[in-house]
Order: sequence, then C-alpha cells, then structure tokens
Amino acid sequence: MTTVSRKTIDEAPRPEAPAEPALPDEVIRTDIAIIGSGMGGGTMAYALKDSGAEVLIIERGHRLPAEPQNSDLDEVYLNGRYKNADTWYNGRTGEAFKPGVYYWVGGCTKVYGACLPRFRASDFKETKHQDGTSPAWPFSYEDLEPYYAKAEKLFRVRGQIGEDPTEPAHSEAYPFPALDHEPVIQDLAASFRRQGLHPFRMANGLDADTPQKRALCATSDGAPNQAGLKSDAEKIAIDPALAAGVDLMTGAKVIRLIAGPDGRTIVAALAERDDRLIRIEAEKFILAAGAVNSAALLLGSATPEFPRGLANSSGLVGRNYMVHNSTFFIGINPFRVNRTLWQKTLGLNDWYEAGPTNKYPLGNLQMLGKLRASMLKMARPWAPTWLLKALSDRSIDIYLTTEDLPRQSNRISLVNGNIHVWWEPNNLEPHNELVRRIGKAVRKAGYPVIFSERMGIETNSHQCGTAVAGHDPAISVLRPDCRTHDLDNLWIVDSSFFPSSAALNPALTIAANALRVADTILATRDPGVQRLSAGKD
Repeated sequence: MTTVSRKTIDEAPRPEAPAEPALPDEVIRTDIAIIGSGMGGGTMAYALKDSGAEVLIIERGHRLPAEPQNSDLDEVYLNGRYKNADTWYNGRTGEAFKPGVYYWVGGCTKVYGACLPRFRASDFKETKHQDGTSPAWPFSYEDLEPYYAKAEKLFRVRGQIGEDPTEPAHSEAYPFPALDHEPVIQDLAASFRRQGLHPFRMANGLDADTPQKRALCATSDGAPNQAGLKSDAEKIAIDPALAAGVDLMTGAKVIRLIAGPDGRTIVAALAERDDRLIRIEAEKFILAAGAVNSAALLLGSATPEFPRGLANSSGLVGRNYMVHNSTFFIGINPFRVNRTLWQKTLGLNDWYEAGPTNKYPLGNLQMLGKLRASMLKMARPWAPTWLLKALSDRSIDIYLTTEDLPRQSNRISLVNGNIHVWWEPNNLEPHNELVRRIGKAVRKAGYPVIFSERMGIETNSHQCGTAVAGHDPAISVLRPDCRTHDLDNLWIVDSSFFPSSAALNPALTIAANALRVADTILATRDPGVQRLSAGKD
C-alpha cells in the first residue's frame, strides 16, 4: 500500500481493472471528492475551486478528443465512435440496450445540444396531470432563481426574456442575445404566430452567432464540437477548475462507497483504475455520476449493516426513475430544401401548462439539430441512403417532450453487477395530444408529410429522480440541500434529486442547483469544514 501525491495523477488511458483485491494498491487523501464530471460534478468543481479545499474529481472516462471525426456523422452515428457506456438491461424484458449516456470528461454535455432553459415556476409546485400529480419540490423557483442567473452567466446562455409567455421571472437579463432563426425556421415561427401560437428563441449555450460559426456547429446536437463552440462542462467548468488547483483523475470507476463505524459518514470511495484498486479518502463526497449510475453506486455499496445500500433507509434509492415521454417528429415539404445549419433555435410552450384548450399540461416543443441521412440510417438501416438523404434534405426536425410522472415501480436495480432499468411510461395521452397538435400546426406551415416516433427505454439523456430530495426522510433520500438524510458528508448533485421531471431539458437546472448546494457547503461551520472555510477566507 502506498500513499501518492494528488498531483501525480495522470490521464493516460488504462484498461479496465480486474476484480477487487483484498487491499487497495494506493490510498489518496483529499478534502472533497467529486464523483463524476458532467453538468453537476463539473459545476460543483468550478464552484469550489477557490475555496481553499483540496478538491479531486474522479471520472471513469477520459477526455474526448477534438478531431475531424467529431463532425463525421457516419463515425458518430453509424459506427458509434463516442458511445462508451456499459450495456444496461430492460428489467421487464431482460433485453440488453445501449443507454444514451456518455463517459467522458464533461459527461453527456460533450454531445448534448446545449439547450439550456430554466424550468418554469410551476414545475416547482404540485401540479395536476392527467395521470396523476407531479409533486412539489422542497425549494421554490424563487429560491433557485439567483443560481439560474449565475449558471446562465457561467454557461454563456443565449436567450431573450419576453418571447415565451411561460418564461419565469428573471432577476437579470440573459448574458448573451438569443440565436436568431435561419430562413426556414423563421418561416416556421411566422406560421406558428399566424396560427395564434407563441414561438420563441430557445435558450442555448452555443457560440453560433455568425454563419461561419454555425457551419462549425451544424452537427453538434448529439455529437461533439471540434471547434469548442459548445458550452459543455469540460470547457466551461472543469478546465477553469483545474487551472485553479482542482485535480482530475480519469479512467477511474468508483465501485463502492465505504461507510464509517458510526454509520453516519462516508470514509472512502474505492475506484478501479488500470489493474489497481485505489482508496480515496475525503472529508466530503459529492456524487454526480448521473441519475442511474449514482443510484447504482449506492445500491452496490450494500453491507450487512446496510443491506439495501447506502443512504437508503427510505427504500427509495433507485426508485421514481423518470426520463420524459419524448417523440422525434419530422415534417417534410417535398418541394423545399431545408439548408438550415443550426436548427435548434425555436421553442414552443403554448400547452406547457394547463390552459383554456388543455385541462392538463401537454409539454414542450423544441427543434432538433438538423437531421442528416446518417442519423436516420441508424434508426432505419434497411432504408436506402439516397432516400434518407432526400427526406432529410427537405425536413424540419422537432423534439417533443411531456412530463413523465414519478412512480416507485419505475426504478433501477442491480443484478449480478449489471444495471437493470424498470420503466413503464405514463402520462401518454397528453403526449399523444401534443403530437397531434404539433402535427396540425406543422401541416398548416407547409409540411404535408409527417413522420413521428416515440422514443423508448434507451433514450434516457433526461434521466432523473432516483434519489429524490425532500423534507421527510421517510419519503425522500436527500434533504433540500441535497445532502443525504442518512449520511452527513454525502451530497448528490446530478438529476437524481429531482422530485419531478418537468418537460424541459434538465442541464441548466442541474448546474443551478450545484451552485446552490456549493453555497450551503461553503457556509457550513461544522468541524469537518473548518479547513475549507479557513482556506476560503
């Protein structure tokens, strides 16, 4: 057993570690260990970078290379060049699938479309839906609002207040102007307005305000951006954190958290890296591995004293799994070519909340990045490429989301170390109604040919809810500040804490909450953080 300096941790790719030996090969000691480097973990590292504490980010993946293949759609979609997640299993059928998650420095933000809306104020309140009730959050929109403003500045969000009637109150303007629509999308927005709807320019974290930049971003929804124009967690949060002294360990998969003798603290995390087992000791642990993997780690850390896993006195770890009801929607005008480079600029929330024409909330419309033949080929491998190109050249491409309600039966489990996802969608009638209304509006806009397909269990980039936050430890896993009820030095800052899924992209809410939680950690005055507080002063 050896003790190593944190500064000697390198990032060289290593093969996966063998089974756990009896004793660790290395012991690393730090003040704060952050497990996961996506939107939650990366933002947390940024927030703590000037605290004076020793902070270590532990990431199972490596840095995604900036290379020409980033925009090679055959490589990205047909060859799956950047898909590196484990195989997961459908709990109900046993069928294997590759989930829509990515293990890179920056997590899923390396390939996301940088759509960064705030949740609506109503999303934080108890809301009636057709299939049940969406629960209230243990803090309000007003509590999170200052952190939304900070997150928008940090992630360089582009948007415009006043265009969307459901936009909640902002204490500050967006830091950058909204991205304008290109001609085809502008015409679509104009048609929607003539139909009495209220399209708006979607909040986005993409530096694409010139035609030249848009050309460099044309394939960046679902793929990396070689030019570095996307506000991903690696670029925006992790790299500045590292420059300030935070450390990063890559290629290290945390396999277990170890509770101390008192049962109230985590004393170490065990990580496999290369052919070695590393024990990482810290005063505080922040879990941000994604809603599925964070829950799986807690469940997989079970002991005779904690047979249901750690932080699980409520029995809710892994339960209430939500992912949104989502549909890919394509409208085609056979006589008009869509030359849009960056299509993801338009949103529509006319039926997001209950209103005069819809008794219950229906959901959100946003554009997809422009679909290409390679993307369609992945879903329809039997179709000739020439036909897919002809269709995609003439299509507008839309993503529709409706809230997925929490159900304890929708959950994560571990079977022989493998992740099984038990998910049966609910609230589908409102989603079908949203698809129907958008179909009608798109046809009126001049796109007579419509294709739509609802996404299945493998489309889970909006996963959330597996360790819900709340006031009552009997019915929640986390306190309102996202510290676990059961363990005094463990926080979870990915989307696991969401009590409800809303119907919008979760990334900005994850970032804003991480900034909020960081403030509570920095303000804590118990003995375990005296070094941190002293260092900050």
